[in-house]
Amino acid sequence: MYVYSFEKLEVWIEAKDFSKDIYAITAKFPDTEKFGLISQLKRASISIASNIAEGSARRSYKDKAHFTTMAFGSAVEVLNQLIISFELNFVSETDYLQLREQLESITNKLNALRNYQIDKSDKTK
Repeated sequence: MYVYSFEKLEVWIEAKDFSKDIYAITAKFPDTEKFGLISQLKRASISIASNIAEGSARRSYKDKAHFTTMAFGSAVEVLNQLIISFELNFVSETDYLQLREQLESITNKLNALRNYQIDKSDKTK
């Protein structure tokens, strides 16, 4: 079976695993949040990995960097939603801190990937 380039990226693997953790955590949220924070957290967390994957299929490094930036934006969106979820007591402090650590690792890797892509883009001009 062919392995796509994004599947080899550590940041994509972390983002995919993070999404699965979000699914597990939101399963404990109140049913009243089904169309609120649960939906938002799931969509935004999946968007991180999806944008990494989609960007990997782009030809130019400038386009790749654009999708990496979008993935970073989705990660910050998830952080915002996690803060609110924690303050509403939907997420325990332990889970909140663990998810926040995961996001920090993901955003650091996204930053490095974007910097690499921008550098490559500048060199191909």
